[in-house]
Amino acid sequence: MRGASYRLAQEDLEFLASDDLRPLRLQLELQKPEAALRKLNIHSTIVVFGSARIIPPIEARAQLARVKALAQAQPDDPGIQLELTKVKRRLLYSRYYDEARRFAQMVSSHFQDKEQHDFVIVTGGGPGIMEAANRGAFEMEAHSIGLNITLPHEQAPNPFISPELAFRFHYFALRKMHFLLRARALVAFPGGYGTLDELLEVLNLVQTSKMARIPIVLVGRAFWRRAVHFDFLVEEGMISEADAALITIVENAEEAIAILHDFYQSILP
Repeated sequence: MRGASYRLAQEDLEFLASDDLRPLRLQLELQKPEAALRKLNIHSTIVVFGSARIIPPIEARAQLARVKALAQAQPDDPGIQLELTKVKRRLLYSRYYDEARRFAQMVSSHFQDKEQHDFVIVTGGGPGIMEAANRGAFEMEAHSIGLNITLPHEQAPNPFISPELAFRFHYFALRKMHFLLRARALVAFPGGYGTLDELLEVLNLVQTSKMARIPIVLVGRAFWRRAVHFDFLVEEGMISEADAALITIVENAEEAIAILHDFYQSILP
């Protein structure tokens, strides 16, 4: 009778999932996406971060109409009034879905064709701003990348990622590495913990010269000036003025594109 010990090592899933094989799993998560990106001659990427909770304007308007009808029918219900406030805010932020989509359209149409794969959009692969950016590239018939992560509440890849470039990670560290290995710019739209985590990590890497300087563009002046008070950090001596200058805050897709052109002088990196 043959037991687990008789299985070929590469076919023994229990063995591959063991603590002893963690270094090998880390290596595999580095090498598998790298092989696919090289095969497709993807030389450079534009990283787009932003909230998974931002929805398309058409959905936001439909939600608002439904909740308004409920509020009119039950004007004294505090729960409905609270929901009405939330959906109004959701509609306000939905414009960033369109901005991310237009940004990806412009980048993809300008820098990609059948032979040239530069400034390829890469996102976290989920809904919201990530979906919008992948969607913009898809609409231009361009490649785009999705780097999904295994979470307790499973995040499904959005349908606009190029199928051969939809990856799933277990380790955040390897996922972050793949975000930045080919990155030539970071464009961050309003978001929460995940967006802030990734943004601040990139700022730290550039500040400490662990990676070359790239354009770091934040879209949405009102949001970003409240979300992270960079001027306060300078005033308190926690960062230098040069550190604060690593960031450019803009309002729309056109301004973000202009920053890329200024940085690279209208040529590919």
